Amino acid sequence: MKKTDFFKLAAVAVLSTGLMAGCASDSTEEPAPAADTQPAQTGPSPAAKNAIYSAKIKLARAEKLGYAWSYTGDMIAAAEKAAAAGDNDKAIELANKASEEAEDAIAQYHSETKRYNEAHGSVDSSNASMSMAGGSEYTVISGDNLWNISGKESIYGNPYQWPLIYKANSDQIKDADLIYSGQVFSIPSASSAEVDAAIQHAKTRGAWSIGVTEASDSDYLAQ
Repeated sequence: MKKTDFFKLAAVAVLSTGLMAGCASDSTEEPAPAADTQPAQTGPSPAAKNAIYSAKIKLARAEKLGYAWSYTGDMIAAAEKAAAAGDNDKAIELANKASEEAEDAIAQYHSETKRYNEAHGSVDSSNASMSMAGGSEYTVISGDNLWNISGKESIYGNPYQWPLIYKANSDQIKDADLIYSGQVFSIPSASSAEVDAAIQHAKTRGAWSIGVTEASDSDYLAQ
């Protein structure tokens, strides 16, 4: 064998050994570690809890009047289930819808009660302590809240005007969602601008809790 042929064979052998070593190294190489990830938050958020709580309170008011819609409770149950599964957006959507239905049921109760009283010439006993227009007084009875007081035809005939009563009696109403039997509220007359401001606040008030003065309520009182 020629010397040059020997060196060529040696070079080929060395190159082949290196390629084999490289393939073996590649096949046993550890995969790069996965990036650290934070576990997804599960369970109800504070906003979902508050929306569900608000819906339950309004449903309880409708039930006390005997006018709750049967599927409102089912919707609240679905909201609780969604919140427990961590789907808080769906829970809030369902709870807000349930709140709206409970409010509609309460408004329907007062509308039909008024129609019945007019047809039969009777007077709702809960209206006995007030006069027929703004500028009067109203004595709170069991089961009352600012929403249904404002919705009475002998008060404003619009439940969304309840902030007017709240503002006029803020010296004795610490929480707009918590009033007591026997309290005597003045029912103020209001300009169209004041009515508009009250309705705007009622519709955009946001989440609330009983026993707490919400920041949005404080802002409204300061206007």
